[in-house]
Amino acid sequence: MTTGRADGGGTPEELAGGLANAGAVFRRGDVVDRPAPRTARALHAHLRALHERGFTGAPTPVQLTGDGREQLTYLPGDVALPPFPAWVMTDDALASVGRLLRRLHDAAARIPVDQGADWPRELADPAGGTLLCHNDVCPENVVFRDGRAAAFIDFDLAAPGRPLWDVAMTARYWVPVLDPATATTQYPTAPDPFARLRVLADAYGLPPEDRTALPALVEEATAAGRAFVTARLAAGDPAYVRAHAELGGWERWDRLQAWQAAHRERFVAALVAEAP
Repeated sequence: MTTGRADGGGTPEELAGGLANAGAVFRRGDVVDRPAPRTARALHAHLRALHERGFTGAPTPVQLTGDGREQLTYLPGDVALPPFPAWVMTDDALASVGRLLRRLHDAAARIPVDQGADWPRELADPAGGTLLCHNDVCPENVVFRDGRAAAFIDFDLAAPGRPLWDVAMTARYWVPVLDPATATTQYPTAPDPFARLRVLADAYGLPPEDRTALPALVEEATAAGRAFVTARLAAGDPAYVRAHAELGGWERWDRLQAWQAAHRERFVAALVAEAP
């Protein structure tokens, strides 16, 4: 989940941000060199197929190297890092993320999922599905140009699932669907989450039946996120141990999950209300 902004030149430059690959991702001219996920071969085939179907909002694979790394095309633009600035938290920026996610899903729906690949299950849809979801559309993984979402990066956690699961995961980060105390730690300018979930759903083109199901699925996706962090802490990952402590530990997770459950019906009402 390492991202950042870099400009020009062929000298290796570390790209900042994220936790999982911090300090291990570099830009060399027009190529990004980074650790390869275990699904790299299947994932590279999928990324190439996306481009063949007209979706250019993802990196193009260049090659796998013999030292467990991969090379992908560098996508120029702006990537927001926490605490997230005001420009990335506008409704227009959020709507552009929703539209780009729909374009990704429409293209991915025409690509058969490689059933032989060992897709990661950490943030994957527990119900499974026939679409290869990104599963980690957080602000650090979206490239903006001229204030609009232009590309997604870091497909390391991609796995088969339902499109709505990907929308729920995206909502967690982008609305964000967080209690106010939690939101202010990384989203100091985040406005009304109820209105913003509606902005995301409208931009994506979410049908009525999915709107009523989305808030509960966001809660399920949050539980998956908690399990993901639990596993990283159990493994002693220093980046996650540090971030967990700095962001409030398990008290933060308890407060967040209780808040989501308590406001589920309010989110549903915002999603299904008649447009003014």
